[in-house]
Amino acid sequence: MDNIKNNINKIINDIRKAEIKSGRSEGSVKLLAVSKFHPVDSIIEAIKSGQKYFGENRVQEAYSKFVEIKKMYDDIELHIIGQLQSNKVKKAVEIASYIESVDRIELVKEIEKQAAKINKRINILFELHTAEDSKSGYDSIDSLLETVEYCSSGNTPHITVKGLMTMASFTQDENIIRKSFISLRNTANLLKNKFPSLDFSELSMGMSGDFEIAIEEGSTQVRVGTAIFGERVY
Repeated sequence: MDNIKNNINKIINDIRKAEIKSGRSEGSVKLLAVSKFHPVDSIIEAIKSGQKYFGENRVQEAYSKFVEIKKMYDDIELHIIGQLQSNKVKKAVEIASYIESVDRIELVKEIEKQAAKINKRINILFELHTAEDSKSGYDSIDSLLETVEYCSSGNTPHITVKGLMTMASFTQDENIIRKSFISLRNTANLLKNKFPSLDFSELSMGMSGDFEIAIEEGSTQVRVGTAIFGERVY
């Protein structure tokens, strides 16, 4: 378990180096530990090592682990980062602080509906499709604008828009990876200008193999799993 602490320290150190290299202020990039398929014991070890932000892809698995974890550590944040089906929104809203994979207006409406039932505010990121080998996220600027317009018009009092999320291509070609991240940043700038009442300051982009490039392009949060917890236990 010492490995988890050492791994977290190494990654945070690498993030700090990338911040300095990019001329970013220290601490401007948050580490999200992706704990999908990893047991509660490993997550608690990460928490004891100072990690507060966790990402899970599957709501059912997240719920089964984090209900108990949050009873012990109520200051941690759980982010849902996987594709979210409407019938899983109720549990996602109950357990999570953030839903990062918002990719359609119907999902926004269901999140608002379920959050209103328990009088909870939930943070969301809109996921953008910026890579050819990714299947998730908005791939139409018009449908994204329609959703953002809906949120900006007072229809979602229990939702706080925080920014955007994307996944780059799984490739060794830095130019292709960088193109995804630049696209996300440019879209955020467009939305900031068009919808000044909403917050688009958070850019969740960059994973184990490409987070240095993401930080260079403006990422405020990187999502790292295997490099913290080791290979997943299926």
